[in-house]
Amino acid sequence: MLRNLRVLYQYRALLWSLTLRELKARYRASILGFLWTFLNPILLMLAYTLVFGVFMKSPVKLFVYFLFVGLLPWIFFSSSVGVGASANSDRRDLLTKVRFPPQVLPATVVATNLCNYVLSIPLMIALGAYFQVWPSWHIVAYPLVLALQIVFTMALSYFVSALNVVFRDLQHIIANLLTLWFFVTPVFYPLATIPERFRTILLVGNPMAVLVTSYQAIFYEHHLPALAPLAVVALESLILLWLASAVFERHREVLAELV
Repeated sequence: MLRNLRVLYQYRALLWSLTLRELKARYRASILGFLWTFLNPILLMLAYTLVFGVFMKSPVKLFVYFLFVGLLPWIFFSSSVGVGASANSDRRDLLTKVRFPPQVLPATVVATNLCNYVLSIPLMIALGAYFQVWPSWHIVAYPLVLALQIVFTMALSYFVSALNVVFRDLQHIIANLLTLWFFVTPVFYPLATIPERFRTILLVGNPMAVLVTSYQAIFYEHHLPALAPLAVVALESLILLWLASAVFERHREVLAELV
């Protein structure tokens, strides 16, 4: 695992260059261009608000803001894992080059989506200001939660991208699993609505549930997130990162041939 992390650090300039190129190319041919960074989460928010806030009449106070707080980190996560699954298998042109590190490709996907997420945070704060909900001092816990999400997202993207080189159907399975994962993550409903006997299982087995509820605690409920569930997420992320590194190491010599 440490060897793969050293590779990412060694090729950090390449990672940064590919991330910038991806950010520039993502909306190059569109009329609105970079504005889609803000429009995508807004349109998703409006769609879910219509369904869960109007048609199903969610009892959550300030539902639009509550939804947006959880939706932004979910978009960061799902986009990174969904695209990251095929990051290596789709870039055979780069992997066949001499000494090109395959670890950089899923990391580029995560870094690109992280930039989009960070740039959307002012939009969330502006929406809160509209509803007269302002960040409190509990925002000091935000860097910790974000750092844990980055590690977990990187670990899972790293893992599925390595497996997808060997098992190509995985990228299609991941797309469907992410849809299911979204509905078992308390993005559009509060954690308290889940029966207590299932709550612990959800928090242990679903790291994104812990992360999303932590963001909601900071920005919506204005209290510090629970540290114990975050510690579990940190442990799960490290285990996942170790497994992904093991897969990369096992197929390192023949990776270019497999893709």
